[in-house]
Amino acid sequence: MSDQDNLITARNLSVTFQIGKGLFNKASLKAVDNVTLDIPKGSFFGLVGESGSGKTTLGRAFLKAVPITGGTATYSDDEVTYDLGTLAGRELRDYRKRAQLIFQDPYAALSPRMTVRDIIAEPLEVMGLTKTRAETDQRVREIAAKCRLNLEHLRRFPHAFSGGQRQRISIARALVSDPKFVVADESVAALDVSIQADVLNLLKDLQRELGLTFMFISHDLSVVAHTCDHVAVMYLGRLVETAPTRQLFEAPRHPYTKALFSAIPSLDPDDTGRAQRLVGEIPSPTNQPTGCKFHTRCPHATEQCKREEPQLEHADGPGHEVSCHRWRELMSEPA
Repeated sequence: MSDQDNLITARNLSVTFQIGKGLFNKASLKAVDNVTLDIPKGSFFGLVGESGSGKTTLGRAFLKAVPITGGTATYSDDEVTYDLGTLAGRELRDYRKRAQLIFQDPYAALSPRMTVRDIIAEPLEVMGLTKTRAETDQRVREIAAKCRLNLEHLRRFPHAFSGGQRQRISIARALVSDPKFVVADESVAALDVSIQADVLNLLKDLQRELGLTFMFISHDLSVVAHTCDHVAVMYLGRLVETAPTRQLFEAPRHPYTKALFSAIPSLDPDDTGRAQRLVGEIPSPTNQPTGCKFHTRCPHATEQCKREEPQLEHADGPGHEVSCHRWRELMSEPA
């Protein structure tokens, strides 16, 4: 696949924050470390990993919500191409229309003092995308209908709605500016399981109908399997494995990916499970281990893993890459 087929192209992307105060108390927190990935146009791209792995920061870097401190990231649709590292001024304002975010918590994301109509209309008014109230109302009604909201809902306030309905309002607000790229950051994590499938199906329908490209951030692998075309696995700011969804679930290669998959609950009541327990917590981003970032918790780590940091390399299928010194040796082991 050429770069022309990608909406987002990142090469050696890093995001580093300076923390602490004073001359002798400063430290660097590398939230995203040397990430290289492509998000194809029209895809539903999944990003998974534990809390603290850098998923949200990577998504915000692609939205130009945090500064990119190393490497490059490019946005390219059929009309424009933007370097996200240097984007500013008028081009940044235009990019805000093209890239939007669906928040995790539908209760905290909506102002309790605004009607649903005003919540959805706010991006249109702030960005100057409509000239008259009638034009704004028409656009609000159109996107509300696509998000399965009734006209009577537009006159109500957020407190009158359930979590699933509130998330549909959040989705409508994100899509009202007609974006090309949408980051969904744990957008179903706060919902009941019975409501999650409905919201996920809505996102897939909207993707197909509107030609959207989604970056779907989640820690729930069953949700990712249901929605995503391609999945990248992050650990401590780095990508450890990336592959088409079916291929990744059938043949994970990295020990961390295998451990995540082994923790998925089985529907078989007689299945005693074979979860691979990871010893210890994810290391602090301000004091990262040398070599492979995962070696402090990996049961297969060797001295080479402690000294040398592995790079993403082509694995055993198209689009499948893994960052592990020993993945070939471990292929015979069960996922």
